[in-house]
Amino acid sequence: MSFINYASREINCKIVYYGPGLCGKTTNLQYVYQKTAPDAKGKMISLATETERTLFFDFLPLALGEIRGFKTRFHLYTVPGQVFYDASRKLILKGVDGVVFVADSQEERMDANLESLENLRFNLQEQGYDLDKLPFVVQYNKRDLPNAVPLEELQKELNPTKVPEFEACATTGEGVFETLKAVAKLILIDLKQGK
Repeated sequence: MSFINYASREINCKIVYYGPGLCGKTTNLQYVYQKTAPDAKGKMISLATETERTLFFDFLPLALGEIRGFKTRFHLYTVPGQVFYDASRKLILKGVDGVVFVADSQEERMDANLESLENLRFNLQEQGYDLDKLPFVVQYNKRDLPNAVPLEELQKELNPTKVPEFEACATTGEGVFETLKAVAKLILIDLKQGK
């Protein structure tokens, strides 16, 4: 549901980072923000209540080229991970162009991953989206931890449709930009095909 700003010759695309609480969504965005050149990004905005926070910022990737003379600006959002903030999650998904599902690789977080993925599908369907038709990638975060579930098991449980997937450690930045580039590329392919 990209928005075209004819005055600035920009196509604005929305990427939402979705996943269970404390899986690393915020850490992903903070890493991208820190490593993005100041002239290529907007302000990072944190909408925080007493018990939840949602991060947002936009950036204009310089190396991705133009589509029909328009630059592409990506707006990155995180959703609150806690289930009881479902209304906030739904609101943030409005107008989404691409989704990154951040899974927590820790064994004890598998149920939370599955619940969050199911919640993502449901919330998208409620708004007329089909996750299987959206630019979508999976990131297995916290791969550096000793209690990380084997990759094959994560793939089987969380990525049966075999969308692009990435191992990551968001605190060190490993896999963070690879994940973002993959979802951005899928969005650009959709734009070029006029979806």
